[in-house]
Amino acid sequence: MSNTAELLKGAAELFPDEVVTQAHVRHLDLPLGAGSFALITLDNGLDHTKPTTFGPQSLANLDAALDQVEAEAAAGKIIGVGVTGKPFIFAVGADLKGVELLKRHEDAVAIGKGGHDVFKRLSALAVPSFAYYNGAAMGGGVEVGLHCSYRTVSKAIPAFSLPEVFLGLVPGWGGCALLPNLIGADRAISVVIENSLSQNRQLKGKQVFELGIADAIFEGADFLEQSLLWTASVLKGGTEVVRQEIDRGEAWDQAVERGRAIADSKVHGAAPAAYRALDIIAAAKNGDLRQGFEAETQALADLIMGGELRSGIYAFNLVQKRAKRPAGAPDRSLARPVTKVGVVGAGLMASQLALLFARRLEVPVVLTDIDQERIDKGVGYVHGEIDKLLAKGRINRDKANRLKAAVTGSLDKAAAFGDADFVIEAVFEEMGVKQQVFAEVEAVVPAHTILATNTSSLSVSEMASKLKHPERVVGFHFFNPVAILPLLEIVRGERTDDAALATAFGVAKKLKKTAVLVKDAPAFVVNRILTRFMGEIQNVIDEGTPVATAEKAVEPLGLPMSPLVLLELVGPAIGLHVSETLAASFPDRFKVSPNLAAVVKAGKRGFYVHDSGKPELDPEVVALLVQGDSVLTEEQVRDRVLDAVAQEIGIMLDEGVVAEAQDIDLCLITGAGWPFHLGGITPYLDRAGVSERAVGKRFLADGIASVPA
Repeated sequence: MSNTAELLKGAAELFPDEVVTQAHVRHLDLPLGAGSFALITLDNGLDHTKPTTFGPQSLANLDAALDQVEAEAAAGKIIGVGVTGKPFIFAVGADLKGVELLKRHEDAVAIGKGGHDVFKRLSALAVPSFAYYNGAAMGGGVEVGLHCSYRTVSKAIPAFSLPEVFLGLVPGWGGCALLPNLIGADRAISVVIENSLSQNRQLKGKQVFELGIADAIFEGADFLEQSLLWTASVLKGGTEVVRQEIDRGEAWDQAVERGRAIADSKVHGAAPAAYRALDIIAAAKNGDLRQGFEAETQALADLIMGGELRSGIYAFNLVQKRAKRPAGAPDRSLARPVTKVGVVGAGLMASQLALLFARRLEVPVVLTDIDQERIDKGVGYVHGEIDKLLAKGRINRDKANRLKAAVTGSLDKAAAFGDADFVIEAVFEEMGVKQQVFAEVEAVVPAHTILATNTSSLSVSEMASKLKHPERVVGFHFFNPVAILPLLEIVRGERTDDAALATAFGVAKKLKKTAVLVKDAPAFVVNRILTRFMGEIQNVIDEGTPVATAEKAVEPLGLPMSPLVLLELVGPAIGLHVSETLAASFPDRFKVSPNLAAVVKAGKRGFYVHDSGKPELDPEVVALLVQGDSVLTEEQVRDRVLDAVAQEIGIMLDEGVVAEAQDIDLCLITGAGWPFHLGGITPYLDRAGVSERAVGKRFLADGIASVPA
């Protein structure tokens, strides 16, 4: 048994539940009389909804297939070797379920080394090797192809990426060392660092070819056939593959610096993965692949044993699995069909909702408002956004015309909503206004119609309390921008029935949103936590800590933006309103900042001006601030803010606002863009010892989002 085989056998014993990928070898005669060819197909025997992955046994199967083709190549029986995947899937990398189980550094080293030892055999064959990226390829799936002599890609590929940094890893089976040596450091930085840290942005087939990762691109319908024809031509000398020359001078160093700037702007030094990947790419400038592979294995093992990766996998599982089975959602069979939607209001939020409902549900959507001018503006906004989608090629002319025809406006609520199955209000955030709107809507809609509110902080139960049928009212809280943030907080009022709730979850699924069931408690989940978080920062500023110190204090969390930039995005008036709602409910923990009130009263859009291209404190805002004389250090501010957040989460869990801590994290990741390396927030609070300090216990059991004991 070879060293690699022993290594993988040991790793496989640690991971008994692996979904095993087979590596089937078949022989075929290439076109053009080029000769006999061995094609390896990676396939786990399941359909495309269960993508092919590489666990230890799967790597061992590929290793055995390479034993066979290596012998055939050495004996002159074959002229080349190809690797492809099952329909729609090439391979999507290492099996993360196995990574979670690893407890020792040496086991993590074995996984890194095992992948390298198997994959690099493709480049050492006595004949050329070819990767045919026929479907989704990620992580190790991309990397197995990078070890081949040549690559083709299907135009139909929907997703191609090296997402490791996003999760808290590095591309550890050749990605950091091979990719910059294939396409240049700058392009490699875009794939490994920039795309990963931009919410795991995926490449399409055309981009894979344009970047130079693939040498040829073919239509999806006859992709393998065309790839084999091209292969034959390459082997016979009819097609010459020309690749760009790699600049190993100053351009390489500049690319790495650009990568560091991207990492700093996204994670502020808070997560190590991006920096480890950049170090390997920087060292790959000399083209020494052996040294690069060793560095990848070490980085991979170190990161596997670190808390950020465990948090990243935890977050990934929340978004991929828990999000699809919302805790506490009623039986789907109770959901009613929705064939027409009404939207009360025609402002920006209402218009965004109208566009989303029209695009995803493909049913008529009618907007109403208090005058025709507002309605026309709202419908005009939706039509304008549809035109933009058409111009970008996201939809065709026929689809654009149908969507425009589906979105209309009316001053007459009875005419607009008389046959609507689902009506959502997005009007001014004031209880009296919302109660009046619902009373007017209830008077004209059928008995089965669901009434939804997009309130961000008000009580759904109180809003429904004066209606004849409060059981059909449900909270349906979106996050801005609606098209980008996936979270939808679905709020069950005191009298909301299961049919209304099931319908809300059914609609959320069609809208492709991540729905989380939330108790009717002030500001629900995201806004309550963010208000406590930002409120504590506002408190320390009011007490005397300089604004810059307060902002810098939370940089080590690596949040998508600083608290006061977030306040600007939300709008100080909305921030003030939510803090007033929460202060009225929980005066012992939430305060209304007089400085924030002064900023809103002065009509300021935030604390900063952006004249120089980067945010600088607005001197007019500075003049408004009235501060005390208590000045805290960054560390003191950070402790105080994190203690407040942990305390609030503990109270929310005790109150049953959501089912578990996992739902808090899912909400923060999908509704506020909080990073995967924090796991949302509770794994970080556990890891940093904040949970025990503030609440007296960890939020998550040992081994969840952490290395098992």
